[in-house]
Amino acid sequence: MIAENLAAVEKHIVDACERAGRGREEVTLISVSKTKPPEMIEEAYALGKREFGENKAQELKEKHALLPGDINWHFIGHLQTNKVKYVVGRACLIHSVDSLRLAEAIEQEGAKRNVVSKILLEVNVAGEESKFGIKPEETLALASQIAGMPHVQIQGLMTIAPYVENPEQNREVFRRLRELSVDIGSKNIDNVSMGVLSMGMTGDYQVAIEEGATYVRVGTGIFGERNYHQNGSNT
Repeated sequence: MIAENLAAVEKHIVDACERAGRGREEVTLISVSKTKPPEMIEEAYALGKREFGENKAQELKEKHALLPGDINWHFIGHLQTNKVKYVVGRACLIHSVDSLRLAEAIEQEGAKRNVVSKILLEVNVAGEESKFGIKPEETLALASQIAGMPHVQIQGLMTIAPYVENPEQNREVFRRLRELSVDIGSKNIDNVSMGVLSMGMTGDYQVAIEEGATYVRVGTGIFGERNYHQNGSNT
């Protein structure tokens, strides 16, 4: 099942890149493995996948210990400050930084371990009350505050778009995140890069690619339905 699903997702990515006039190498697929057993991750790993996404700090810690060392783990869930210790040094990229307090906790943990954490700022573009993330108009100020932290490096922006039946409904959300990244990038803030746009999940990643996504987070489309009853955030 996973092989067939990955092949289908890969074809959709290639097609979306072609429609957007982009190279396939511009888009990285993150296989969102949250709630999935190590055996399923190993199956995707055997097919050449190395980028996996988790949304629970403890689960990332456990899988990091069990699975091959060349996996790039992405932390994509809401991160509580008291769980930062499980993620720093294990995640290649933390996608979900949405407060100065969280960035400070990551900085402190990084200083302890002598590790620089690469992060994305999570922006609640659609203004959904049920979602985490900062307001678009607050993003530049937060980036400027974090820029001086020696153990934190901003790589770009992330958003979780609304759950919609028609992915076209999220096109404007993705476009606005891209425009925000261009705006912040134009300020040339030291230690702040806007090279990464993490946006698009199973239902809408093709539209996200057309609008400039560099990382897409696909879980259900690869591994099937999740093992618990929860809304569709992050995959």
